[in-house]
Amino acid sequence: MMIDREARKLLFETVAQRVIASAEELTDLDRAIGDGDHGVNMRRGFEAVLAAVDELSAKNLGESLKGVGTTLVMKVGGASGPLYGTLFMSLGKTLDDEVTCERVADAFATAIDAVRARGKSDVGQKTMLDVLFPVLAVLREGGTELPVRLKAVAKAASEETIPMRAIRGRASFLGERSVGHMDPGARSSALIVDAVVDVMEGLA
Repeated sequence: MMIDREARKLLFETVAQRVIASAEELTDLDRAIGDGDHGVNMRRGFEAVLAAVDELSAKNLGESLKGVGTTLVMKVGGASGPLYGTLFMSLGKTLDDEVTCERVADAFATAIDAVRARGKSDVGQKTMLDVLFPVLAVLREGGTELPVRLKAVAKAASEETIPMRAIRGRASFLGERSVGHMDPGARSSALIVDAVVDVMEGLA
C-alpha cells in the first residue's frame, strides 16, 4: 500500500482530531491517578500537529512521522511528550511510503522497544505499553478481519489496565490506590490505534 501525501494528511488529521476530542476524558482519567494534565498536554501537542499538518504531510512518510514526533516532544508536557515523541520518531526511522503489514509490524516493534527504554517500563506496569504490545501481537498475526481485531484488542487492553497496580509513572506513588482506574496513557494509545486503523482501512 502506498501512503501518499493525501493519505498522510488524513492520517495525521484523524489521529489529532480523535485525541483532541477525547482530551476531557483523558484528563478525568489522569486526575484519578496522576497530575490531571494528560488530556490538556495531549490536546496541546496534537493541536500543534494539526496546525502544521500541511507542512508535515508534504514530506515522505518517514520524515513526516519524525516531524510529528518532534512536535509532540516540544509541545506535550510531562512524561507523555517524550514517550509519544519517541514512538513516532522511531516509526519514522524505519517506514517509507510503501507499507505492508509486515513492515509496519517490524517498525512498530522497534518503536515499542524505544518507548520501553525511554520510559524504563515494561508490560504489566499500567502504562501505554500494556496497549502497544497486544496491538503488536495482533499485527504480527495478520490474517482476516485485521482492522476489527486491532481495534478490539486496543480497547480491551486499555480496559485491562483498570485492575492493575501502577509500577511506573506518577500513578505508582499511589500504590494500591492506583487499582481500579484505567491508565490514561493506555487509553490515549488505544485512541490513536483506533484512529490509525480507521484511516488505513479506508485506504485499503
